[in-house]
Amino acid sequence: MNVPNLNQDQIKSIDTPPGVDMTALAPSITVVGTNQLKQLSPVALAYIGDAVYELFVRTQLLLPPKRIADYHGQVVAQVRAETQAAHLHNLEPYLTLAEKDILRRGRNAVTNKPRRLSIKIYQQASSFETLIGYLYFKDPQRLQDLLTKLNLFKKT
Repeated sequence: MNVPNLNQDQIKSIDTPPGVDMTALAPSITVVGTNQLKQLSPVALAYIGDAVYELFVRTQLLLPPKRIADYHGQVVAQVRAETQAAHLHNLEPYLTLAEKDILRRGRNAVTNKPRRLSIKIYQQASSFETLIGYLYFKDPQRLQDLLTKLNLFKKT
């Protein structure tokens, strides 16, 4: 399987806080081929999307430096299902038909009923994570563009 790495120019174009060097991640960020991407289930894409989104949030919080407990509280607030569902709602006007199809697949893949949430919120959060995972593999620049639209942490 031949999986190309993102080049240094692609990595440098990712909008990151000052002092964070995303080029250090270049060898580990790969683009999956279309045939391989089609083999991944929505659940697998959501699994990766959850990790990618949390890493994005953590990266955005690095500066200014804070206590770990403060980082953790802010991360939890952003990665919780209710917040992800709200983010999805904010992104919907910007999504392509193909991206909306990925959302539908992610929503329909939810089979278990969550304990503390409504099924609708859980489905929305799962579809958000599925989209993040899909774009991480398919089009990292598009993923960065969409995440930037969320304005999670406005710099003052």
